[in-house]
Amino acid sequence: MTGYYDIVLGLIPLAMAGITGALVFAGFALTTAIPLASVVAVGLIGHAMFVNAPVDPVPAETVQSDPVQTAD
Repeated sequence: MTGYYDIVLGLIPLAMAGITGALVFAGFALTTAIPLASVVAVGLIGHAMFVNAPVDPVPAETVQSDPVQTAD
């Protein structure tokens, strides 16, 4: 099953190559296209690290719940 982080890892080189190629084809110099494409790649990395950060699942034993009230 492909997860979010697998997609991000695939998009990083795709963004670098695709955006750089598109910008070079559009007439930008290679020395301008690579830094612009890297901004997008760094944005993907930043989103994966800070906005949608990986977290460890909390075990069910440590979750605090209200005590169960019985009818007795």
